[in-house]
Amino acid sequence: MAGVESEKLPQNFRKEIVQRVSRNFLDILVLRLIQTEPMWGYKIIKKTEKLFGIKLRHGALYPLLNQLEKKGFVRSRKVAKGGRVRKVYEITPKGIQLVDSYYDFLREQLQRLDIKEV
Repeated sequence: MAGVESEKLPQNFRKEIVQRVSRNFLDILVLRLIQTEPMWGYKIIKKTEKLFGIKLRHGALYPLLNQLEKKGFVRSRKVAKGGRVRKVYEITPKGIQLVDSYYDFLREQLQRLDIKEV
Protein backbone atom coordinates (compact mmCIF):
# COMPACT_ATOMS: atom_id res chain seq x y z
CA MET A 1 0.00 0.00 0.00
CA ALA A 2 2.85 2.41 0.75
CA GLY A 3 4.21 1.73 -2.73
CA VAL A 4 0.94 2.77 -4.30
CA GLU A 5 0.86 6.01 -2.31
CA SER A 6 4.43 6.87 -3.25
CA GLU A 7 3.66 6.27 -6.93
CA LYS A 8 0.90 8.89 -6.74
CA LEU A 9 3.04 11.41 -4.89
CA PRO A 10 4.99 12.75 -7.90
CA GLN A 11 1.70 13.40 -9.74
CA ASN A 12 0.43 15.30 -6.69
CA PHE A 13 3.60 17.36 -6.67
CA ARG A 14 3.26 18.02 -10.38
CA LYS A 15 -0.30 19.24 -9.90
CA GLU A 16 0.79 21.54 -7.06
CA ILE A 17 3.67 22.93 -9.11
CA VAL A 18 1.41 23.52 -12.14
CA GLN A 19 -1.07 25.37 -9.92
CA ARG A 20 1.69 27.53 -8.42
CA VAL A 21 3.20 28.33 -11.80
CA SER A 22 -0.18 29.07 -13.34
CA ARG A 23 -1.04 31.46 -10.52
CA ASN A 24 2.29 33.23 -10.39
CA PHE A 25 3.52 32.98 -13.97
CA LEU A 26 0.32 32.98 -15.99
CA ASP A 27 1.72 35.78 -18.13
CA ILE A 28 4.73 33.61 -19.07
CA LEU A 29 2.51 30.61 -19.86
CA VAL A 30 0.30 32.76 -22.10
CA LEU A 31 3.32 34.32 -23.82
CA ARG A 32 4.79 30.86 -24.42
CA LEU A 33 1.54 29.73 -26.06
CA ILE A 34 1.31 32.83 -28.22
CA GLN A 35 4.98 32.39 -29.15
CA THR A 36 4.16 29.06 -30.81
CA GLU A 37 1.51 30.70 -33.00
CA PRO A 38 -0.74 33.78 -32.90
CA MET A 39 -3.95 32.98 -31.00
CA TRP A 40 -7.26 34.46 -29.96
CA GLY A 41 -8.58 34.30 -26.41
CA TYR A 42 -10.77 31.22 -26.68
CA LYS A 43 -7.96 29.21 -28.25
CA ILE A 44 -5.61 30.28 -25.43
CA ILE A 45 -8.18 29.08 -22.90
CA LYS A 46 -8.55 25.70 -24.64
CA LYS A 47 -4.78 25.23 -25.02
CA THR A 48 -4.03 26.02 -21.35
CA GLU A 49 -6.67 23.53 -20.31
CA LYS A 50 -5.34 20.83 -22.64
CA LEU A 51 -1.62 21.35 -21.99
CA PHE A 52 -1.57 22.30 -18.31
CA GLY A 53 -4.95 21.18 -16.94
CA ILE A 54 -5.72 24.79 -16.03
CA LYS A 55 -9.26 26.09 -16.43
CA LEU A 56 -8.59 29.70 -17.28
CA ARG A 57 -11.53 32.06 -16.89
CA HIS A 58 -12.30 34.82 -19.39
CA GLY A 59 -12.26 37.24 -16.46
CA ALA A 60 -8.62 36.35 -15.79
CA LEU A 61 -7.36 36.02 -19.36
CA TYR A 62 -8.60 39.16 -21.08
CA PRO A 63 -7.35 41.63 -18.46
CA LEU A 64 -3.99 39.81 -18.60
CA LEU A 65 -3.88 40.06 -22.41
CA ASN A 66 -4.73 43.76 -22.20
CA GLN A 67 -1.95 44.27 -19.65
CA LEU A 68 0.56 42.34 -21.80
CA GLU A 69 -0.40 44.44 -24.80
CA LYS A 70 -0.14 47.69 -22.83
CA LYS A 71 3.39 46.69 -21.70
CA GLY A 72 4.38 45.85 -25.27
CA PHE A 73 4.80 42.08 -24.82
CA VAL A 74 2.03 41.22 -27.30
CA ARG A 75 0.19 43.01 -30.07
CA SER A 76 -3.25 42.28 -31.39
CA ARG A 77 -5.02 42.55 -34.68
CA LYS A 78 -8.58 41.89 -35.71
CA VAL A 79 -9.02 39.01 -38.11
CA ALA A 80 -12.26 38.12 -39.88
CA LYS A 81 -12.78 34.38 -40.22
CA GLY A 82 -15.98 32.57 -41.05
CA GLY A 83 -18.08 35.69 -40.61
CA ARG A 84 -16.61 36.36 -37.17
CA VAL A 85 -14.07 38.93 -36.13
CA ARG A 86 -11.45 37.69 -33.69
CA LYS A 87 -8.79 39.59 -31.84
CA VAL A 88 -5.62 37.61 -32.51
CA TYR A 89 -2.60 38.11 -30.27
CA GLU A 90 1.01 37.64 -31.28
CA ILE A 91 4.17 37.98 -29.26
CA THR A 92 6.47 40.94 -29.83
CA PRO A 93 10.29 40.96 -29.71
CA LYS A 94 9.98 42.44 -26.19
CA GLY A 95 7.70 39.53 -25.21
CA ILE A 96 10.23 37.04 -26.59
CA GLN A 97 12.93 38.73 -24.48
CA LEU A 98 10.76 38.30 -21.37
CA VAL A 99 10.22 34.59 -22.06
CA ASP A 100 13.94 34.12 -22.78
CA SER A 101 14.83 35.91 -19.53
CA TYR A 102 12.48 33.58 -17.66
CA TYR A 103 14.22 30.55 -19.18
CA ASP A 104 17.65 31.99 -18.39
CA PHE A 105 16.67 32.50 -14.77
CA LEU A 106 15.30 28.95 -14.47
CA ARG A 107 18.45 27.50 -16.04
CA GLU A 108 20.58 29.51 -13.65
CA GLN A 109 18.61 28.23 -10.66
CA LEU A 110 18.70 24.62 -11.83
CA GLN A 111 22.46 24.71 -12.42
CA ARG A 112 23.24 25.76 -8.86
CA LEU A 113 24.14 22.52 -7.17
CA ASP A 114 25.00 23.98 -3.80
CA ILE A 115 23.38 27.22 -2.76
CA LYS A 116 25.24 27.21 0.57
CA GLU A 117 28.26 28.72 -1.15
CA VAL A 118 26.36 31.82 -2.24
